[in-house]
Amino acid sequence: MYVSHLSLHDFRSYPSVEVPLEAGVTAFVGRNGQGKTNLVEAIDYLSRLQSHRVATDAPLVRAGAEQAVVRAAVVRDGRTATLEVEINAGRANKARINKSPLPRTRDLVGLVRTVVFSPEDLTLVKGDPSDRRRFLDDLMILRAPRLAGVRSDYDRVLKQRNSLLKTAGLARGSAREGALATLAVWDDHLAAIGAEILAQRLALVEALRPYVGKSYETVARGASRDDAEITYKPVVEVVEPVETTTPTVESLREAILSELARRQKDELDRGISLVGPHRDDLLLHISAGAERLPVKGYASHGESWSFALALRLAAYDLLRADGDDPILILDDVFAELDSQRRVQLAELVADAEQVLVTAAVPEDVPAALAGARYHVTAGEVTRDE
Repeated sequence: MYVSHLSLHDFRSYPSVEVPLEAGVTAFVGRNGQGKTNLVEAIDYLSRLQSHRVATDAPLVRAGAEQAVVRAAVVRDGRTATLEVEINAGRANKARINKSPLPRTRDLVGLVRTVVFSPEDLTLVKGDPSDRRRFLDDLMILRAPRLAGVRSDYDRVLKQRNSLLKTAGLARGSAREGALATLAVWDDHLAAIGAEILAQRLALVEALRPYVGKSYETVARGASRDDAEITYKPVVEVVEPVETTTPTVESLREAILSELARRQKDELDRGISLVGPHRDDLLLHISAGAERLPVKGYASHGESWSFALALRLAAYDLLRADGDDPILILDDVFAELDSQRRVQLAELVADAEQVLVTAAVPEDVPAALAGARYHVTAGEVTRDE
């Protein structure tokens, strides 16, 4: 799978641009602020309907425009399909395949699969648990696109439940009794949907773990695959049944309901949901002699980068094992790495079906990633001959 043509209209800094692409490596070179990252961001957006740079869609629409359009011709097994998303500021987005509207925009998710390496990847190691939860959920949805709807349903239930907790916490007498009765209904919804997300994340971490160790061994100097470890930490107690490697959805639902009952007073006092997969974390550890230490707070800058790269490489390898090669996007990442890690990363990904690289100067693109090259200057995209 690869993108053979990219069209942007009023996306970020581009009023309009057409970029022919091909399989293999393509590098976009230009100084910061010239628009090179906007090109690869658009392709990643088609994959996930989210940007790896901003949390909302509003910044994606060019200033003064009402909507942005991202369109790409995607080649898979010799057949070409045109995927398109219309990003509307303040209104619902729309998606099309071969000009035919999709019933739901999220039906576009996963038709193109991308893995992005960027300077922001350090937040996977040093950032809040929400960054690691997002990493898991994005990968989970790329592997099983139907889960985009499950996550959306969970976000909706969580918002409604938080609103009710604020109301119930302030209510008195019969009004409080009524609010608590309604809260029980939302507890059931939260537990049912949350259990499915929790089960999927637990299974994903199990599948990802060996790839993380292998990737860390490759990118970290003198490391072995046992030196990097990932563990999922839910806020509920998870007891694994003997006959399976992961808990059942039903057992997780019961665990969430039990913890909701135990924490109800705290939730009412604070007016916020304290139980559920939105409070979980992915724990990262490295070996230091005989000890296991958290990466956050203990790892050096180089070790932190190695772990972040290992997570992305593991995601790529897992998606590749599922079937089609994902499109690899290396967004200004080489400027952040020392020479050894540059070479190692380049050699690891050079045989991918399609690799898109952005760099400030040509020297930042390793020799192993020689291929097509575009210069990006003030929104003008020009291919080297």
